[in-house]
Amino acid sequence: MTDDPFVTHRNLLFTVAYEMLGSAADAEDVLQESWLRWAEVDRATVREPRAYLVRIVTRQALNQIRTQARRREEYVGEWLPEPLLTSPDVADDVELADNLSIAMLTVLETLGPTERAVFVLREVFDLSYDEIADAVGKAPAAVRQVAHRAKSHVAARRPRVEVARSEHEEVVGRLLAALRSGDVQGLMDVMAPDIVSVADGGGKVHGAARRPIVGSERLARYLVGGFSKAPGVVVMSIVQVNGQSGVRIETDGHLVGIVSFEVEHGLVTRIYSIANPDKLGSVDEETSLAH
Repeated sequence: MTDDPFVTHRNLLFTVAYEMLGSAADAEDVLQESWLRWAEVDRATVREPRAYLVRIVTRQALNQIRTQARRREEYVGEWLPEPLLTSPDVADDVELADNLSIAMLTVLETLGPTERAVFVLREVFDLSYDEIADAVGKAPAAVRQVAHRAKSHVAARRPRVEVARSEHEEVVGRLLAALRSGDVQGLMDVMAPDIVSVADGGGKVHGAARRPIVGSERLARYLVGGFSKAPGVVVMSIVQVNGQSGVRIETDGHLVGIVSFEVEHGLVTRIYSIANPDKLGSVDEETSLAH
């Protein structure tokens, strides 16, 4: 056992970094750098270790975002967040699961670095404006304005539709059953007519669409055709991805992709397929998260 606040709050700190970066690998790098800075701090001068540590992690994450931006400029095709295998208790925490979803993280990518930090710290972790101001280096009044702007931006791009966990699981199950049987009409029946599918292969996966596919008939035929031509034995199983039911795809026992879904009114409205092998390192063991 240890009474080191960094160890005590590590799951929270990882979650903060991951929410800001959309990458487990980058979040781990941020935690490593934050630990080195924490190790140099005179603990006797720290009145609130949790807030102090969140401030360190936020600043390191903002630095990491600048590094990410350079990498993104050279990225091939669509960029999607790195998926996490999560435990059932994350799915039980509706608010945490919603904020951790691939859909939400994809929307957060459209925010600027400071807007994203402020949104995450306020809306996900419920920090005060004063605490956020310390973390991002702005005045509390300015943080309030940024928070309002970021919240409006996110709301405009991700309308809130409450979907019960059981409904989400049932819809994903139906889609998977139709895909396994090669049933084009069955797939269309569980898809919204204007469904959008986004794939992230990072330019490293043959067959991964580099542009979004729109429309239920087009997508259903694309999926059935793709799986019918796939080499080897394809196994698809339902797993918990970022707090929601997703699909793990293996070919001849090797992980080749993780798929996440948005569901509204009993239909799949968006599909996010992550196949870039560099982004599949956090789906074999459950990640511990907290907020």
